[in-house]
Amino acid sequence: MVIVPVQNAYVEANFKEVQLRNVRIGQPVELTADLYGGKVKYHGKVVGLSGGTGSAFAIIPAQNATGNWIKVVQRVPVRIALDPKELADHPLRVGLSMKAEIDTSAH
Repeated sequence: MVIVPVQNAYVEANFKEVQLRNVRIGQPVELTADLYGGKVKYHGKVVGLSGGTGSAFAIIPAQNATGNWIKVVQRVPVRIALDPKELADHPLRVGLSMKAEIDTSAH
């Protein structure tokens, strides 16, 4: 059994490593959920970055054993806290797709 406090939901956005150059904790984020389309905007803030890439913590990490060196852009989970009032007005569920844009202008 899994207990999910949907009133305190957060987003883990997987940004490419090259997109994180100016990302800092506390920066504002604007999000849209595929569930509601572009008509509903959520506002949040960056509250943390993962200690490693998604593939580093995968149960079965991808292997490139061909002998060729291929640069693969990694993704790093960024945790974004959402405004509780906006969540109450437009509830979300676990596993939904969202688009997140971090305002890095004040880095």
